[in-house]
Amino acid sequence: MARIIDPPLEHFELLPTPLTKGERAVIDLFNEKLPPEWEIYVQPHLNGVRPDVVLLNPSVGIAVFEIKDWDMDAMHYYAQPDESGSHVLMAREKNGDVISLESKNPVNKILLYKEELGELYCPRLDALAGSAVITAGIIFPCARRSEVERVFGPFRNTHLGMREYPQYYPMASMEDIASGDLSAVFPESNRRSSKVMSHALADDLRGWLKEPYFSQEQRNPLVLDERQRYLAENRTDTGFRRIMGPAGSGKSVVLAARAATLADQGKRVLVVTFNITLLNYLRDLAVRHVAARRVVRRQIDFLNFHRWCKRVCNGSGHTQQYKRLWASASKGSELQHEPVLNEDLAALVQELYQADARKSEMPRYDAILVDEGQDFRPSWWNALKLACEPRGEMVLVADKTQNIYGTAAAWTEETMANAGFRGPWSELKISYRLPPKVFKHVCRFAEEHLTAEEVNVPEVESTQNQLEFEELYPAKLRWVQVNNSTRGLEECLSELQQMMTQLKTDTAIPDITILSGNEMGRQLTQLLSDKGINVLHTFDWDTRKSTSQKRAFFQGVSKVKATTLQSFKGWESRHLLLYVDRMHENEDRALIYTALTRIQRHENGSCLTVVSSCPELKAYGQSWPDFTEK
Repeated sequence: MARIIDPPLEHFELLPTPLTKGERAVIDLFNEKLPPEWEIYVQPHLNGVRPDVVLLNPSVGIAVFEIKDWDMDAMHYYAQPDESGSHVLMAREKNGDVISLESKNPVNKILLYKEELGELYCPRLDALAGSAVITAGIIFPCARRSEVERVFGPFRNTHLGMREYPQYYPMASMEDIASGDLSAVFPESNRRSSKVMSHALADDLRGWLKEPYFSQEQRNPLVLDERQRYLAENRTDTGFRRIMGPAGSGKSVVLAARAATLADQGKRVLVVTFNITLLNYLRDLAVRHVAARRVVRRQIDFLNFHRWCKRVCNGSGHTQQYKRLWASASKGSELQHEPVLNEDLAALVQELYQADARKSEMPRYDAILVDEGQDFRPSWWNALKLACEPRGEMVLVADKTQNIYGTAAAWTEETMANAGFRGPWSELKISYRLPPKVFKHVCRFAEEHLTAEEVNVPEVESTQNQLEFEELYPAKLRWVQVNNSTRGLEECLSELQQMMTQLKTDTAIPDITILSGNEMGRQLTQLLSDKGINVLHTFDWDTRKSTSQKRAFFQGVSKVKATTLQSFKGWESRHLLLYVDRMHENEDRALIYTALTRIQRHENGSCLTVVSSCPELKAYGQSWPDFTEK
């Protein structure tokens, strides 16, 4: 049988954290010497922690390893006794300085891994007998055995489990790796069966070990169709271009590819959004379009509009004017801040650019590209125009159907002409994101709940056999209707647990994304945290912390994701849990439509579960293939 190695060997050179020479030697040893039933997971995404290697055999057990390419001769490492009778890892540098290395102590890491593997990732594992199923080892490919024993032997001697059961806590050295002595590196590899381990336990663990889809996708170059490639590689005569397209048609892909193409030509590029969380997604797309990632990071600034305004003011010596503007908002209520956010800040930036007579003090770009343009106000665009170099390039992409802030109506044709646009929109019509099974439900929602002038629904790829097309990209669609938010919280948690159980054998649990309002999000993430499940979210009560969370929100993080429907606009995910509790305004309807279109198709399947306490949506939910009312 073929061994499972995740990620595959041929992808090792593309890992975001390159393997060290010692790590590769250890992995090669495992691959060469272990029976094929042993699965090898390299740098697995384990609920926010990243061990170097995890081994899994459904009939035998689990092993987790920390691999340290430490040169024990570089410093004098030693274990220093502490007041509790344990030890602290210390080192004396060549110059005589003594430093603590306890935060990097691999003993602490393997003990944490072993504990969490038993308690969180394999909850059905017997608490007592289960300890014998999990090996937690440390490997030092560059250190002599005598040095490993001298430095780390004291830690083993003061830890009861490590002292009494050394076969479950091996410490290997350079001699063991060089000789290929698998029994020294991993003593339990000789075992052929276990009364405690089972295929069900292996299934519990795989959902956490498998590399998330988004991480896999980051190693692949962007795929563009002929129309998308043309827009990404060419400019108009004037340099101004506006692109219209429905959800999933590749607007963000084109924008990111255009930004990367210009950066590769040595151009200075600004990519601007209103949505803070969208920036990381666009950056991830851009680095997939050019071979040298450093070009993207060096040549392109990714900023949301209001952060760009702050940078302009502070960077040009006008910090006090920026502060006075906010001070004028008085007591700091959100309502009083709206004029500053909507108009005053953009007006200040325009004044600063217009006053820059020498055209040298203010930051300028060769190209400025705006994503989710329907969220922008004309005054914001006009401020950005002043930052564009003469004969520069400006691109705006938009989808009026996702008008969740009610700003799209301001973009009349007269306003567009004044903004620099001439001629018709460039259009993208085909959605490559949505699973075929989702199309009719998205279209029905648009027809029933959006006005005609707001609708720009996607077109389906032409295919001769619609049934085969649906089978190529299977999708599980489920709607749960509840009476109130309290029941909604219970059902969200229940549906999430069900989703995690169903997904663990064919995809990674960190691929799940939860979308809800702030209050529901806070409650749900707290419940998950109480259960030991780390969640990357944006629901902090503190506005400043929430903003920081949005900046740190990106899909490569090895945790379940949770954010608001607004913050996920522009993103996509294979596995979505959506909670809806209101549909009062036109913006609410646009927001729900936008959330429904975040589901991403995949050959191995996708799933979208909606929990709704909104009575106006009950009839619509009943049209879904799996509807239940609780």
